[in-house]
Amino acid sequence: MTAPRGKLSMLVTKDVVRFNKATAIALGYPAYVKVLINDKTKQFAVKPCKQSDANAVKFSKPEGKQTASVNIKDVMVLDSVLKYFKLDEPQDGQVTFQSMQGTFYPEERVAMFSVADAKAGVMKKRGRKKSESEEA
Repeated sequence: MTAPRGKLSMLVTKDVVRFNKATAIALGYPAYVKVLINDKTKQFAVKPCKQSDANAVKFSKPEGKQTASVNIKDVMVLDSVLKYFKLDEPQDGQVTFQSMQGTFYPEERVAMFSVADAKAGVMKKRGRKKSESEEA
């Protein structure tokens, strides 16, 4: 397991929960993780697991193949995480998000993120822009 380069981060939009590459590195590029939520402390934990484990969620490609951030679009994860955030309505062509820095605990092989540390932001939408004929 390699020490993470850079800070761990978790970004939440209405469509995706995104972890930066430093998080994937810290966790050892696991193919599957469990996203655990402590409702009392409003914290999220991301812990590597086996595909056969209950509540396993697809996470990373193997080291060398995971070139960027890890996106989780699993509806159960999104629904569970989104209830802790208020995302404002974005303007056209923008996406609102909440972002938080995480802490890695190597003994437990877990990354922790706290809702209390979340910072709201707005970014431009990624992907293909709609042509005027598609918008009409």
